[in-house]
Amino acid sequence: MKEAIQFLKELQQELKTQDVDCQAAPRFWTVGDYKWVETSEDNAERYSVYLPNAAESYPVKDYIENAKKDEEFSGEQLKELDECNNDYDEILEWIKKYEDEGAELFPEKKVHIKRANTFFITKEEARQHIFANHYHYTSEAHTYAMTAWRAPKVAKLWEILQEFDWDSVENAVNHKRQQEGY
Repeated sequence: MKEAIQFLKELQQELKTQDVDCQAAPRFWTVGDYKWVETSEDNAERYSVYLPNAAESYPVKDYIENAKKDEEFSGEQLKELDECNNDYDEILEWIKKYEDEGAELFPEKKVHIKRANTFFITKEEARQHIFANHYHYTSEAHTYAMTAWRAPKVAKLWEILQEFDWDSVENAVNHKRQQEGY
């Protein structure tokens, strides 16, 4: 019981003093991150190439860098690739000619996401989770504050956690133990 009360007192202090990240109460944290999604050409931030023979896709920039390191292509073929001068139509034709005739380009943009199955009462706990599990996230993963909007039970629980006098419980338990001779 004493350990539980100490935990609640420390949690209460942390809840009262942590940064609120501009969120109303009750607030909690998740993991925010980014991912690339297909988009229209008007919104493209990058292009990726899909290679059906390999059943994989790569950002065009990464594909070109890897192709230049790959010993599969001759110097003449790589010179042709350099002559494409970042023209996506020409790059696609080169890929179709030398790698995969079914290759396709598709436009992508980066979007912010909230990672599923993440919920933290404190920002510090969210930070520690990201640090300990970095291999599940991109290098841009970060704490993301959210409000439990119109969630009266959550609001009441957060109020109790932040306002309840845990010392009075501890004192009552100690008093009872003294009366019982512990």
